[in-house]
Amino acid sequence: MSLFEIRDRELSVLEVVAAVTRPEAGGLALFVGTVRRENAGQPVTRLEYQAYASMAEKEMARIAQEIEQELGDVRLAVLHRVGSLEVGEVAVICAASTAHRAEAFHACRLLIDRIKADVPIWKREHGPSGPYWVGWEDARCGPGTGHAGHGHDQ
Repeated sequence: MSLFEIRDRELSVLEVVAAVTRPEAGGLALFVGTVRRENAGQPVTRLEYQAYASMAEKEMARIAQEIEQELGDVRLAVLHRVGSLEVGEVAVICAASTAHRAEAFHACRLLIDRIKADVPIWKREHGPSGPYWVGWEDARCGPGTGHAGHGHDQ
């Protein structure tokens, strides 16, 4: 079962686990990313995720296929949330199943790291200082301009 989707509603861990469960897999690794109340020492009251959904889903599937080619017998699945999320809500669920646990952990880590790096999903944090985009730097504020970016990491 293939599961690489962007959703604007609550995500299901059970659905993602079911998508990768199979009799030949003895290891299943799961990553659940939630909205935390602080980032880089700054309070966070909520997050907004936006995505180019059709492209994001295709890119998540492409990343999974790439990892499957690299590692061999692995099954992967991802659900990612968009919209406004409160502290504690689930933003992303990734799962990987393989014959053994070490490969499952490795595959799941590769999956979430590549999604964060390559998939067109944007995060806007809200806090006491107002909203700001995470991981985005205005070209006018780059190195050598005398202006610093916001300073928050992804």
